[in-house]
Amino acid sequence: MTRYLLRRVLQAVFVLWAAFTLSFVILYLLPGDAVSAKLGGGEAGISLTPEQLAAAKAEYGLDDSLPVQYGKRLVAALQGDFGRSVATGDDATNMVVSALPPTLAVTGFALVLAILFGGGVAIAGTCTRHRWLGNALLALPPLGISLPPFWVGLLLIQFFSFQFRLLPALGSNGFESLILPAITLAIPTGAIIGQVLAKSLRTQLAEPYAEIALAKGASRSRVHFGHLLRNAAVPTLTIAGVVAGNLIAGSVITETVFSRDGLGRVTSSAVTAQDIPVVQAVIVLAALVFVVINLAVDLVYPLLDPRIRHRETADA
Repeated sequence: MTRYLLRRVLQAVFVLWAAFTLSFVILYLLPGDAVSAKLGGGEAGISLTPEQLAAAKAEYGLDDSLPVQYGKRLVAALQGDFGRSVATGDDATNMVVSALPPTLAVTGFALVLAILFGGGVAIAGTCTRHRWLGNALLALPPLGISLPPFWVGLLLIQFFSFQFRLLPALGSNGFESLILPAITLAIPTGAIIGQVLAKSLRTQLAEPYAEIALAKGASRSRVHFGHLLRNAAVPTLTIAGVVAGNLIAGSVITETVFSRDGLGRVTSSAVTAQDIPVVQAVIVLAALVFVVINLAVDLVYPLLDPRIRHRETADA
């Protein structure tokens, strides 16, 4: 078990390093830079001479060679320091961390809704004895995946905010403001979870142990909850870990549609301004959330399926 845990932790560290390195290379290969765009172009009435512009670049470390910049930023990032925002002058790490709680509130609520929606549809669709009802329920996940999130968000605003006046359309005040953004994120996420879980349940339902249990007179619901779900949970948990990490990326669109404060708005503003320290802090933070979630999923695997633990022991 120790070897299994160590291997997963090393994989997580590699993913974080790769996210930092790829984001550094891609961002610094883009034409132009934030300092030149902000100060060299006369933005906000500022117009600097070439000497002053060079001094401003030196202040942000942009005058060093690419390998030197990479080394300095990597060492600083290991200490949680991604530099200062070129656009605002604020600490990039503090900007991202302070914007994280509203985003986590939406994504956490969305994940709960997605699991309830996806799991409920998959279980109901495979548990029912009525073929037409099962087919209708299992047609919902592909439909949910195909719906663009921004279109879903605008549709929810139109109906629940403008037409029925039940929920606020914009803002970040109170629990009610979380509902529509969370539903917008939960629909495609829950659809993916439901599709994978339904396929796993159908596969397990065709296994001999399930057929024997049904032949002995056990109800389909008892077979599902007593036998199938535990075995079907492993592939579903894998995809749930992936889509949970992707909710952070989806929050950029959702928070823009609903005019919410959070990581999405900070990311959008930073990308527009070519604010590399802030963009890189967001990328590394998103990668950190992703690896933490998937590391937790990897640790749950042996509890659901002891064969994984035995296989790791055999490989050792």
